[in-house]
Amino acid sequence: MCFLCDLKTQAAAQSSAREPMWSARRGFLLAGAASAAAVVLPAAAQVDVGKSSSVRQLVPAAELEKAAAQQYSQMMAEARKQGALMGDSSAQLRRLRTMAERLIPHAVPWNDRAKSWRWEVNLINSPQINAFCMPGGKIAFYTGILDKLKLTDDESAMIMGHEMAHALREHARARLAKTQATGMGLSVLSQLFGLGDLGNVAANLGTQLLSLRFSRDDETDADLVGLELAARSAFQPAASVSLWQKMAQVGGSGGPAFLSTHPSGPERIQQLQANVPKVQGLYEQARRG
Repeated sequence: MCFLCDLKTQAAAQSSAREPMWSARRGFLLAGAASAAAVVLPAAAQVDVGKSSSVRQLVPAAELEKAAAQQYSQMMAEARKQGALMGDSSAQLRRLRTMAERLIPHAVPWNDRAKSWRWEVNLINSPQINAFCMPGGKIAFYTGILDKLKLTDDESAMIMGHEMAHALREHARARLAKTQATGMGLSVLSQLFGLGDLGNVAANLGTQLLSLRFSRDDETDADLVGLELAARSAFQPAASVSLWQKMAQVGGSGGPAFLSTHPSGPERIQQLQANVPKVQGLYEQARRG
């Protein structure tokens, strides 16, 4: 699930009251040396998305990642308590972690901080059509998105690449920074800058991460960066188009929560179709390699 351009705390609170806070326990891979370099467009990038928003600098990345990790751990612990956290024996979970193993090595050119992220991939047994990647590389899929859409591995990798791209391009960090003029934004920033108790605000911040609505530009950015990540990992670029065609079929009124934050439409599909040829060579090279 993506994290959107305006903060809807009341909606998030109501949603959390209705549904268990699914979480994840099992870790996944790749922790390296920390680096705070700015996110820039890789020199060899085939898609055109430009530089990340500079306003994100107003929110300390390390503190945001720490709060996200806390919330993710709580979510996964709750899912395990409910018997909903899929274990290592799950074939679907093994497939997702294999995808991540292929995608993660291509993450660092998009954000040097990713070298220090402790990536995790977990699967929650729930009919919800949903998936997300929190800041710091905390990924979760719900079985509903795999089963109801009957996703191929290539299509699942497009979702994972898209969600990873939101984290790599620090869209949530930028969105939170842009709320600083609001009372809630000022409160969050004061906590992050050590003016209050981060421990007490971490859970609320994590909830906000899951209720941030990304802008259309952020969504386009994540589509294209995710497309390139997947192509470099030898996943079929055309799967990005078939994925969103499937999403469009399950849309409409009363559709899945995922589509409230990732609206599917002809423009999105057309844009992906236009960019598939740009990364086709990367895919072919990855397959040969």
